[in-house]
Formats: sequence, structure tokens, C-alpha cells
Amino acid sequence: MKVVVIGCTHAGTFAIMNTKALYKDAKITVYERNDNISFLSCGIALDVAKVIPDPNKLFYSSPQALADLGVNTKMEHDVQSVDLANKIIKVQDLKTKKVFEHSYDKLIITLGSWPIVPKFEGGNLENILLCKNHTHAQAIIKKAKDAKNVVVIGAGYIGVELAEAFEMLGKKTVLVDAEPRIMNKYLDKTYTDIAEDAFKTHGVKIATGEKVSKFEGKNGKVTAVVTDKGKYEADLVALCIGFRPNTDLLKGQLDMLPNGAIVIDEYMQTSQKDVFAAGDCCVVSYNPAGDKRYIPLATNAVRMGTLVAKNLVKPTLKYMGTQGTSGIKIYEHNIASTGLTEQMAKATTNFDVASVTITDNDRPEFMPSFEKVTITLVYDKTSRRVLGGQIISDKDLTQYMNTLSVVIQNNMTVEELAMTDFFFQPHFNKPFNLLNTVASAAL
Repeated sequence: MKVVVIGCTHAGTFAIMNTKALYKDAKITVYERNDNISFLSCGIALDVAKVIPDPNKLFYSSPQALADLGVNTKMEHDVQSVDLANKIIKVQDLKTKKVFEHSYDKLIITLGSWPIVPKFEGGNLENILLCKNHTHAQAIIKKAKDAKNVVVIGAGYIGVELAEAFEMLGKKTVLVDAEPRIMNKYLDKTYTDIAEDAFKTHGVKIATGEKVSKFEGKNGKVTAVVTDKGKYEADLVALCIGFRPNTDLLKGQLDMLPNGAIVIDEYMQTSQKDVFAAGDCCVVSYNPAGDKRYIPLATNAVRMGTLVAKNLVKPTLKYMGTQGTSGIKIYEHNIASTGLTEQMAKATTNFDVASVTITDNDRPEFMPSFEKVTITLVYDKTSRRVLGGQIISDKDLTQYMNTLSVVIQNNMTVEELAMTDFFFQPHFNKPFNLLNTVASAAL
């Protein structure tokens, strides 16, 4: 069985390792444009802020590791075209410029995503940087050394983490986003208000509700970011506006969403036989809403890559979908969310949405210490089904959202969650668990 893998970040790496483990005789060839694989881009901000001592540990595999498994590992090779009907791809060796063809029996598409880059006036000025891969990380770290004024455009998780990192380095930092709140897609206002206050306390300018108009520069280098409401000095700009599926190579050959995300079934199969897709290049089954969405997360990619291998020869293990569970630490605040926020549920579903928020202490007040925690539960008033939740505390209590993720995946109701059995021990929690408590409040 000849297997070709196009792209090798998280989904590609796990698809390859699991395919080789399951099918010892499979002849696997992977083509990757970069000279590295498996880079954890979620660690870029930690690297920028010098939080992690060894940035090389942001890689959990390598081209050599795959080669040692017997995989034909082709780094710095660009797949130029794919002929799905005849099962042939055309590839260029980026070093030698040689172009050749390669046939396959099974094709695994793990092309990942790429940053959204609008065509701003002045967008070609120097020191306007993307934040996605290892090369970007190295460029940001190098340029940040001499930068004094940094503007981060896009206040999703990556932009927020970068803004904190730049402030920790002593840079005058501005965080710009067109939405009215930072992390607007992931958290309701109760939580973003706390996060924004933390940034303001540390001197970061929050410029939400502002659209970038253009960049100004001098001698070919950026000097300012101009929005529809203001102008901010900048000798370094980080573009973190969002991501799109990197699937132009296959447009017109596979079923896709309008944004280019490849449509897959529950066994990771695309609309074409013997062609599988996983990771940031394709859709996910979003359990809270019961629909298909584009949610690029490394956790999804790892699971999906593993499932491709399991289902490569015959349908074996179904994809269970995702709740889009995620977490972030902003200064002293530990924040996590899963499923739908109330705002997102109202905007994208027909549910009769309600939510309840409580603030409590994490363990009994008779203990020597305890920490305040705020937790939200989002649910459908008609079906009573739990749809989402969020949590924030200065103590790391984010694992509650992993538990709530399972609750959502299994279609549990508010009543069931209120009466679910959780342990009690004064060192850790209260007799009535936080999830019991917030669900009871919803009753």
C-alpha cells in the first residue's frame, strides 16, 4: 500500500506514526514545504517572553524520527498539483527545483491552515510579521529585540498571548481588534472584562472595536498602524487576525465549505475515495450545535490524524466530534471554555439559550486558604441540554472545563449535571462540586 501524506504538522505527524504502527509494510511518503515538522505554535508566545528555557522542546517529533520509522521523508518539497482521478501528484524539490510525479493508493491531506492576511495599504513594509510556524517564531524573536513599540492585530488566543509576551519584555504594546471585546469568540463579557482589565493594569493599550485602515512607514519599515479610530506607533507589527484552511491545491476536486475547509465524514474520508483529510484544513463536527464548523485546534488535529490511520483501509473508529475546548493563562488569571458561549449560541443557533454564572470559593472556608472562582453554564431552556461553559480563577481550575466537555459530548441535561457524583475532600473542593453548584443554580 503506497500512502502519500501532503503536509506534516500535528495531523500529518500523527497520521504517519499511527499508519506505520498499524501497517508495517505500508510505503509512506510525506511531502512538507518546511524543513521541520510537529512545531507547537501555541508555544511561540512563551518563547518570545523567555518563559521556556529550551525552545527546541516545542518540537515533539522530527524528520529524522519519521525516517527512522521507515517513512520516506521529503522536507522542502512543494506539492504543485494533485490529480485525484488518476491518483498522481506533481511535486517540486525546492532545493534542486526538480519537478516529478508520484502515484499513490491512499492520499492523506494534512495541509493545515495559514494566517489570514488582508490587503492593507503598506502591508509590504518590513517588520510586519505573521505568527504561525517556527520560521515566524524566529523572526518575531529576532525583530522584538530592537522593537520599542509593538502593535498586535487580532485579539484571539494567539494575539492575546503575544501581547502579554511583548509587555513582559518591556515593550509598549497595543492590542487591536475589530470586535468589541478581546477573545470575543471564546468567552462571554464577564470573562473578557477581567482579562482586559489585567492588560490595562500592566500598561497594554486595548484598542477593540477598531478596524485597521493602513500601515505607515519610513525607509521601507513600518512606523505606525492607522485604524478607523486612531493611530499607533509601531516598529513591529504582529498579524494574528485568524486562520484559513490551506486548501487551494484541491479546490474544485473535493467538497469544501465556502472558506475552503474540506468536508469529511465520520471516518475522515473526503468526498473522493481513498482520499482522507485531517487537522486545520478540514471541518469538524461541532457537538454543542450539532453542525459542521471550522475550528482549527491542535487537539482536534492530533485526534483526527490518529483516526485517519485507524480508518485508512476500512471504516473502523468513528470521529466523535469536538466541543472546541480551550484554555489560556493571562497574567495571574487561568481561563478555560468549552462549547458555546451564550453570545455565540444566540448568534449561530436556534436554541432557546440561557446561562447562569456563579462566583464561589474553590474549597471550604474553614481551610487555611481558598480561592475565588467564577464559572458559567450555558444551556438550552427547551431541551435542558448543556451547551457550554467558562471558568476563571487565579488558581488553576481549568480541568473543570474538560469534565464539562464530556458532559456536552454526551448530551447531558442541566438536571443530570446537578446530580452527577463527584468526590469531596476539603483539600480540593466543597461537598457540592462547582459543576453541581452551577447546574443547580440553573434549576
